[in-house]
Formats: sequence, C-alpha cells, structure tokens
Amino acid sequence: SEALSMRWLVNYARNRKGTPMHVALANEIKDAANNQGSAVRKRDDVHKMAQANRAFAHFRF
Repeated sequence: SEALSMRWLVNYARNRKGTPMHVALANEIKDAANNQGSAVRKRDDVHKMAQANRAFAHFRF
C-alpha cells in the first residue's frame, strides 16, 4: 500500500502543470499530510469502492 500511495503522489505531482517537479511533489506531500489533495481523494475513492464491493467478496464466478 505504501508503494501504491507513493505512485499516486508522484503521478499527481506530475499532473500539476506550471511548477517544477520537486516543488509539485513537495506540495502534494504537504497536501497529503493535511488530508487534502488529489492523492488523498484517490485513496478515499479506493477505500469507498472496497467498502462497496466487500459484500460481493465471497462470490465465486
């Protein structure tokens, strides 16, 4: 999960246009520390999807 979160941080830092990578990554890490930003929103969406699909985990297709 740590590797996935680091990947999200780097990807969303790359998507910040107009700022150098080191500044964008620092800002993304600061936003994540304050529970804000795109990476935190992505984490919340993934957790929400996992929660919604938990009921179907026991089915075998």
